[in-house]
Amino acid sequence: MKERYEELIDLIEKANYEYYTLDNPSIDDKTWDNWMSELIHLEKKYPQLKRADSPTMRIGGEVIDGFVKVNHQTPMMSLSNAFNETDLLNFDSRIKKEFKNPKYIAELKIDGLSVSLVYEKGILKRAATRGDGYIGEDITHNVKTIKSIPLRLNKKVDVEVRGEIYMPKNSFWELNKKREKNNESLFQNPRNAAAGSVRQLDSKIAKSRNLSGFFYHNPTSNLLTHYEALNELKELGFNVEPNYKIFKNINEVISYIELWNKRRESLDYEIDGIVIKVNDIFMQRELGATARTPKWAIAYKFPAEEVETVLKEIICTVGRTGLITPNAIFNPVKVMGSTVTRATLHNEEYIKMRDLKLGDTIIIRKAGDVIPEVVKPVLSKRTGKEKDYIMPSNCPICTTKLEKTKSEIDLICPNKLCPARNIESLIHFSSRKAMNLEGLGERIIEDFYNMNIIKSFSDIYELKTKKEELMKLEGFGLKRIQNLLDAINKSKTNSLERLLFGLGIKGIGEKTAKTLAKKYQTIDNLTLVSKNKEIDIPDIGPILKDNLNKYFSNDENLLQINKLKEKGVNTLYIGDVLEENENFLNKKIVVTGVLDNYNRSDIQSLIEKKGGIWTGTVTKNTDIVIVGNNPGSKYDKAIELSIEIWDEKKLEDMLNF
Repeated sequence: MKERYEELIDLIEKANYEYYTLDNPSIDDKTWDNWMSELIHLEKKYPQLKRADSPTMRIGGEVIDGFVKVNHQTPMMSLSNAFNETDLLNFDSRIKKEFKNPKYIAELKIDGLSVSLVYEKGILKRAATRGDGYIGEDITHNVKTIKSIPLRLNKKVDVEVRGEIYMPKNSFWELNKKREKNNESLFQNPRNAAAGSVRQLDSKIAKSRNLSGFFYHNPTSNLLTHYEALNELKELGFNVEPNYKIFKNINEVISYIELWNKRRESLDYEIDGIVIKVNDIFMQRELGATARTPKWAIAYKFPAEEVETVLKEIICTVGRTGLITPNAIFNPVKVMGSTVTRATLHNEEYIKMRDLKLGDTIIIRKAGDVIPEVVKPVLSKRTGKEKDYIMPSNCPICTTKLEKTKSEIDLICPNKLCPARNIESLIHFSSRKAMNLEGLGERIIEDFYNMNIIKSFSDIYELKTKKEELMKLEGFGLKRIQNLLDAINKSKTNSLERLLFGLGIKGIGEKTAKTLAKKYQTIDNLTLVSKNKEIDIPDIGPILKDNLNKYFSNDENLLQINKLKEKGVNTLYIGDVLEENENFLNKKIVVTGVLDNYNRSDIQSLIEKKGGIWTGTVTKNTDIVIVGNNPGSKYDKAIELSIEIWDEKKLEDMLNF
């Protein structure tokens, strides 16, 4: 019986691979149905036989309580964008500064949802969304229902792969027909539909959506080229978008882009551009990455679709710093698959430069296919009834007289107690990249603020005492309230950098917040050095130092931090503990070549832990270049500039190993 069970799994998975990956089925649907029915029968009769990679796992039916957070072993970076030929030529020039004759590989950019799949001994163990690149959500129960994604690889290997889950155009149209028939809201585009499908708690819903996936990256590949790595993914059983191609120079890549800009509508899946990568993996490692994007790849975005609509009015909003932002409100219009009704106009100068008037017919497009923007008015359609827009002189929320910023370009509300400023601050504090208070979205915060439930950061941590009050609100049942309280309680354990970012200190973004947290370890230490103007970090200039001094010298801010402490919010850095070493402290360090005992991420973490500054480019300001086997042009540059050079033995001596 076990032999037949094993045989059925092999037969069904082979048939799935032929149908969904090779698009070349060798059996008819009836045979497949008979095999699956027999397999289900055997698993019911002999449950001890059931394997983790059984095709019956694709049937769906698993329902989870909520999404578990997943830490990515290697960050899932985003790509920098190119929007024209000049951007591509600049990318090419940057690569050629390091390598004379790079070859490029180009792939169609699938407009889907980025995912990471982890396999152990060839069996799918975990699937996760990209999230913020460092932390995603476990969606394994839904991914197992996607037939083009293998539950078992063709080799028993441990591997992590990255790719895109997408919804084919035909599946998207059929889904919206059904939703329209059932009087349900329609999905705006295939990407939104795919993203919504993989974030369902019930895997039967994901199963019904006919999703698919393409895979394009193995972050731990030991092959020499990306082309070989794509072929390896195919050999393992993954579906790889077939139109990838190697090019000798950037001009060939540009011709390829022009070709697919014309052909894109012929595909059964949405693409929004072309991804260009340096093909040589050694070169990729040498080129390295910024904090968020690899330097060896770029995404060319196809020109944005432009549409016409009518500018009805301009309304001003107030940000958390008091900045006044005018926003265009226009007749609903569909752009790149989604309906938009408003777009930011940034400031008064932006409006004047584009000569925008109320009542104008205007052209709208999505910048980078994401953010709607007003391009210009259609002057030929003016009737003479259009009116100039005059910026307000008083805050639209608290009526305080507005002031000009130092730049003389922007307007600001100086009232620190302005409700709009406070609401925006609470929204920022609760956001995913700050304290990550899931369930406390913009509308909820605005409602809670207006109902005097939340007025400050510390009030969020008092919500547990207001369960009865929350129960009276529409849409707030016991489960929703408990999920919100769980998220709030979990946020108390966040590392210091999230809190620093959430506090909304002017100019302090995610990266700077982490730098400060690593350096000073506690918020008390940071408060002391900020008040005493003793911050000593090379990348933090006088303006940020002044902002920190002002923030931590303000009694109201210190009172708010103390209240957060009283509520149990962590104010310590709980990432890697800084172990300062004078051989590394504040030194700008570059690594080139392959080290015997360290991979690239290990050595970067080690350098930063010792107080060093990891950089990817050799300049006159570089202090040390660590050289491994087969070093690239960075080694030559270091010799040219007389920069101190360490081999691996010298590195370990300096680490006191």
